[in-house]
Amino acid sequence: MNHFQYKNGQLYCEDIPVKDIAKEIGTPFYLYSKATLTRHFKAFDSSFADVDHLTCFAVKSCSNIAVLSLFGSLGGGADIVSGGELFRALKAGVKPERIIYSGVGKTEEELRYGLQSGILLFNVESEQELYRLNTVAGDMGKKAPVAFRVNPDVDPKTHAYISTGLSKNKFGVPINEALALYLLAEKMEGIDVKGVSCHIGSQLTRISPFVETLKKIKAFVHHLAEKGIFIQYIDLGGGVGIVYDDEEPPHPEEYAEAIKKEMGNLSVTLIFEPGRVIVGNAGIMVTEVQYTKTNRGGEKEKHFVVVDAGMNDLTRPSLYGAYHGIRPITEDRKMYQVVDIVGPICETGDFLAKDMNFPRVEQGDLLAVLSAGAYGFTMASNYNSRPRVAEVMVAGDRFEVIRRRETMEQLIQGEIIPDFLEK
Repeated sequence: MNHFQYKNGQLYCEDIPVKDIAKEIGTPFYLYSKATLTRHFKAFDSSFADVDHLTCFAVKSCSNIAVLSLFGSLGGGADIVSGGELFRALKAGVKPERIIYSGVGKTEEELRYGLQSGILLFNVESEQELYRLNTVAGDMGKKAPVAFRVNPDVDPKTHAYISTGLSKNKFGVPINEALALYLLAEKMEGIDVKGVSCHIGSQLTRISPFVETLKKIKAFVHHLAEKGIFIQYIDLGGGVGIVYDDEEPPHPEEYAEAIKKEMGNLSVTLIFEPGRVIVGNAGIMVTEVQYTKTNRGGEKEKHFVVVDAGMNDLTRPSLYGAYHGIRPITEDRKMYQVVDIVGPICETGDFLAKDMNFPRVEQGDLLAVLSAGAYGFTMASNYNSRPRVAEVMVAGDRFEVIRRRETMEQLIQGEIIPDFLEK
């Protein structure tokens, strides 16, 4: 359930008409519902209430510090993949002992930052990273808490770009090579082996890949125990999908029951990294129709709706061919036509939807791009020198701009014209 509903023909976010927000702050903008964010976090987290666990929100999916602060206040942690995300999480008030650090390319500076901050775990993804972390920790007089990200070679049945658990993917350590790394790590003075981590992909709509992964991880954990290595944490990653169109992903309770059943009596703390399943349907992007046009030069007429949001604002349709539902803010349109909904970017690949059967709209109408809370703003860019859009959060009958729209001056912040170019 989400809190974006039509009332008397107008789209509301909780108790506020979306058009009222657009009138005050302009378009485009991302809009999040605090009630939906809270509901979705609690639905996931409470499904594991009867086992030791930690829900670490995947910061990469929606990194605004207001969102991170909300989840931190609900007892959540953070799954980070960069020093910048660590900075955000700490600024948002997330406790460092609830932060886990994933990612294949951590720099020496980032490792040092994580150690200084006192985070819960580093999810190490290669032998060279292990050696680097051991050196950094030794220089600092610390022991780095470590889990290895084990690649179980499980097909998640999702888009190739967001599949992470196959042997051909760049992530993690192959499961058949991981034992040697654990034995190596046990001998290192700067390393404290704490857990096993895995993550097989994003937008999964079936439970079976998760269960298959856990079976392999359990067997590996028992193998570690036989070698005298006893772990405290199993990080099962994230990846539970949401409904964009006609998908039928598992409910968090269904997912949780399957995981708990497979865990049996294994005595560890489970860590989860949900992102999309919490924020995806808790946010929309609002955009305004600039023009409608019809091209008649081909075999058949082609209709376009040109809006003020482009592929730089919402990358997923262009990058993945991803589907997002799109609706007019005012629900009174009777006539439909097949259109491409496109943005202002100077690229043919700049579209939000292709061949969509859509209500006839006019210049100045507002549209809502649905299911845009995950990997929306976080993947935005300044391509075509376009300022990044505003982010807004609604709570009941109030709203707050939680990220101001960028200005033209901010576009060139940090740039200089060097002396040798001056005439």
